[in-house]
Amino acid sequence: MVLPNQLTILRIILTPIFLVLFLASDPLLKQISLIVFIIAALTDWYDGWLARKFNYITNWGKFWDPLADKILTSAGFLGFVFLKIIPLWMVIIIIVRDFLITGLRAFADYKGHSFPTSQYAKWKTFIQMTFLYYLLIVYVGENTIQIYSGNEKIFHLLMQDGFIYFSMLIITIITFHSGVTYLYQSRHLIKNLFNSEN
Repeated sequence: MVLPNQLTILRIILTPIFLVLFLASDPLLKQISLIVFIIAALTDWYDGWLARKFNYITNWGKFWDPLADKILTSAGFLGFVFLKIIPLWMVIIIIVRDFLITGLRAFADYKGHSFPTSQYAKWKTFIQMTFLYYLLIVYVGENTIQIYSGNEKIFHLLMQDGFIYFSMLIITIITFHSGVTYLYQSRHLIKNLFNSEN
């Protein structure tokens, strides 16, 4: 198995490890979870770079690489749902949209069709990840006494319920809208894709 695919597997393995550490009550384990998440995210960048530079592109990688990204991102958002920081219904919309589109692209690749990622979808992913990193860093910092002590007002401001809720609401709307837009703009390709099954 080529190295990029091994890194994809590593990312999938690291995801539940991150979630268990993140939800632990020990602040040290929460700090380690942030490191694990960053390492997992870096494997995404590195395996993509390797695949492009050395042409390590396989059908297996085309399917599992984007899926591994969604698994990691979903785990991050679900962690904050368990902590009651963000609403479950928003995360469900994000997960359903992302896995639906990812599955559709994977099926299209399998059938020999190309469903390119739009610039809008790339921005959606960037906004999702930026906000997720924000939540992770601030939450872990809030649970690290050496950082939190003396900075209580700053952390209270950074983790205000209203700010988190409305930021997540905007991200949910963008994610949903990008999915609907993608399906509408690709409707003819999708129709041809499923007609070819007959």
